[in-house]
Amino acid sequence: MALSRGLRCCQRAFAWLPVLIIALVVLWSYYAYVCELCLVAYLIIFHILFVLFVWTYWKSIFTLPVQPGKKYHMSYADQERYENEERPEVQRQILAEIARKLPVYTRTGNGGIRFCDRCQLIKPDRCHHCSVCAICVLKMDHHCPWVNNCIGFSNYKFFLLFLAYALLYCLYIAATVFKYFIKYWTGELTNGRSKFHVLFLLFVAVMFFVSLMFLFGYHCWLVSRNRSTLEAFSAPVFQNGPDKNGFNLGFVKNLQQVFGEEKKLWLLPIASSQGDGHFFPMRALCEAQNPLLANEEQWEDDGIDEEPHVNSSLFLVTFYLEVNEL
Repeated sequence: MALSRGLRCCQRAFAWLPVLIIALVVLWSYYAYVCELCLVAYLIIFHILFVLFVWTYWKSIFTLPVQPGKKYHMSYADQERYENEERPEVQRQILAEIARKLPVYTRTGNGGIRFCDRCQLIKPDRCHHCSVCAICVLKMDHHCPWVNNCIGFSNYKFFLLFLAYALLYCLYIAATVFKYFIKYWTGELTNGRSKFHVLFLLFVAVMFFVSLMFLFGYHCWLVSRNRSTLEAFSAPVFQNGPDKNGFNLGFVKNLQQVFGEEKKLWLLPIASSQGDGHFFPMRALCEAQNPLLANEEQWEDDGIDEEPHVNSSLFLVTFYLEVNEL
């Protein structure tokens, strides 16, 4: 017992190593740019980007992932009834009875209710269990070792802004340092100590910029389609089968899902995402309100994707039947 507890403590401490590396690199970049190079003409914009970068990184790290509410946890009686039942089909019926009272519309691959046997709860739509955090996370995207945190509903906006400001921070450093790199390279400036900082500032900035560019671009594409990283690899399954566009409401509404409706808060690491992470609007409801949307999505999918389409009409009928049962 003591050995396993010690190993867990070591594992938790080791998990902070990537964060420590990033923190040291950022601190060194600040020292090299401000103290060693002292490029006064560029310091105002540099500090604005630096503050936004550090602020969003801090929020990504220390904003705790949100877990499902109490109503999604099984009661003691239901838990006992479920565990004492050995027949899988009866267990599925028990879960279906419990889920009938909840706004849950996604299913497992075989059509069953999504249930976490470790947390003993019915999973809300887009919720997944993180094996690293050992909890179920609302709208889980992925577990990021560089922030030592699970990226989900509570901090996905902060993570996107962190990537954006980190990208701008690296681009700004590379752009403003490049001409001094050329001067040192051609021998116009001979300060050896500053030459070292200029060389490595440019190298590190360009290296991180290239990496972040691909990562940020990928997450921008995910936001435009209203998908998480997990959903991009495995399409969410509804009552009528898998549908990779099940939560796609259109570009503007997809942005509002993450950033909220107040545009003045979009670029600030302040919580503004829509909803509480337990329920998300689905494409079927939007198609009912605007039938043209279904035709537009059909044309788009016919031109780009070759995967079979979900029968929206049947799914819509099933959706309303469940709402009426609630």
